[in-house]
Order: sequence, then C-alpha cells, then structure tokens
Amino acid sequence: MAIYEPERMWWNPLSKDERIWVGVALIWMLVSFIFMPIYHVVGSQNPPSETYKVTAEDFDKLVEGMVAKYKVGEENGFPVVHPNPSEPIYVRASMWQWYPVLELEKGKTYRLHLSSMDIQHGFSILPINMNFMALPGYDYVLKLTPTTTGEFHIVCNEYCGIGHHTMVGKMYVK
Repeated sequence: MAIYEPERMWWNPLSKDERIWVGVALIWMLVSFIFMPIYHVVGSQNPPSETYKVTAEDFDKLVEGMVAKYKVGEENGFPVVHPNPSEPIYVRASMWQWYPVLELEKGKTYRLHLSSMDIQHGFSILPINMNFMALPGYDYVLKLTPTTTGEFHIVCNEYCGIGHHTMVGKMYVK
C-alpha cells in the first residue's frame, strides 16, 4: 500500500532533462549495437576457430605423448616440457591443476591444444589479458606467439570446486 495515492493522471510528458537523457541512452545503445559486430570481425578478441571433439582418454594420451617426447625437467612434481614450435603442444586442465609446465621460446608461434578432463575451467595467462574456456570433450587450438620473456602463471578463472584457488600452472618464455 502506498503512502500517497497516485495522481489521477500519472503519465506526464517528459521534461527537457528527461528527453536529453533518453536521447543520450538511445544514441549510446545504437553506437554499441553497431560497434560490437564490427569489433568482432576486425578485433583480436575472436574465439578459436579451430576446435575438435575429443574424449578425455584420447586427449590425455596426446598430453602424455608430448610430455614423454619433450620433457626437460621437473618442477614440484610436474614435468617441464620444451616443445618444438613446429609440432602441436597440449595443455590439460583437471581438478585443480594445469599439466604440464611449458617452456616456450620468445617470437616463435605455437599451436596450443587445450582441453579439460572433468569440468569447465578458465584458461587465463597472467599478467597478460588472455582468457579462454577449457571444456571437457573439446580440443581448442590456440595460436600463441610469446612476445616477452619471463615467468607467466596460468590460472583458472572459472570456479571449479573447493580447490579452485590452488589451480595455478606455469609457463616460461626464454
């Protein structure tokens, strides 16, 4: 129940200020509507165009085959691999871990295959702004060309359970 009874004529014409703000909102909406599809085509924010269906078992075999071929060391129980840029590299997401640790070379282009073994995970390389989804049953192919050297952290940016905060991987660029 209202404190005051509404006026008999609740609709009043818009004032000058209200017309200006409605006009600004309408113009902004139209600019956004036109800008979004244009930026999708010319921007660098497009999702990977190369994707395959894959079972967790098959993808795990590809990851383990790459680890066996390119392993150069170990860090905290995880293998460190230095893959050949001309061959595909595989990164596996599973409950609270990224596997393996990657050691890449600056300026070389890699085809990184990404998949999840269990549930949805978010693949984010810090401190650069690179975010992708890792979904079970799909192999996403990302083209990655490191432009700076250093140590980068791979974090999960999709909540994946109680150990989500510990899901941090590494990538070295030399």
